[in-house]
Amino acid sequence: MKKGILVASGLVVAALGTYLIAGNIQKEGAEKHETTDIKQLVHDISAGKATAQSASINSNQLIVTGDDTQPITYDLHDNEFFVSIAPYVEQTHPCATHSLTGCQGEIKNEAFNVTVHDSEGNVIMENAAMKSQSNGFIDLWLPRDKTYRISVNHEGKTAETEFSTYEKNDTCITTMQLG
Repeated sequence: MKKGILVASGLVVAALGTYLIAGNIQKEGAEKHETTDIKQLVHDISAGKATAQSASINSNQLIVTGDDTQPITYDLHDNEFFVSIAPYVEQTHPCATHSLTGCQGEIKNEAFNVTVHDSEGNVIMENAAMKSQSNGFIDLWLPRDKTYRISVNHEGKTAETEFSTYEKNDTCITTMQLG
């Protein structure tokens, strides 16, 4: 009888220990997930510094699928909206939700001057020198829940458009033909 109680007690202690260790590992993983620098991760994936099978970003989340094919979802900040713009001369593609690993713009690693105003006329960015990434896109983080007017200049050619940063708005703009 004592032997049975000792064995049962040992099993309970082992199960409890396993439960606590697994819970702690899960908690540590969750803390790491919460403290991830989303902007840096987006930049690293777009620039090819971090690898992923796929990565897309909508108005609320970054969704990254690694080698284990299990997607990891990161919530974006409540006050910032991500938008990626691919100005072009001849070739573009239709896009609404930006794929950091799939979308390819025409003008790669080139200098642009970018101006952004909000709908009230406030200057967000004035003739800022920016460089498109190796995927041909220019990434911007802007305040949410506003409408903006953007002007992009490259080698004397300009494109302008209006876009918004409300929930459910597109994160990929591929309609800015330079002319």
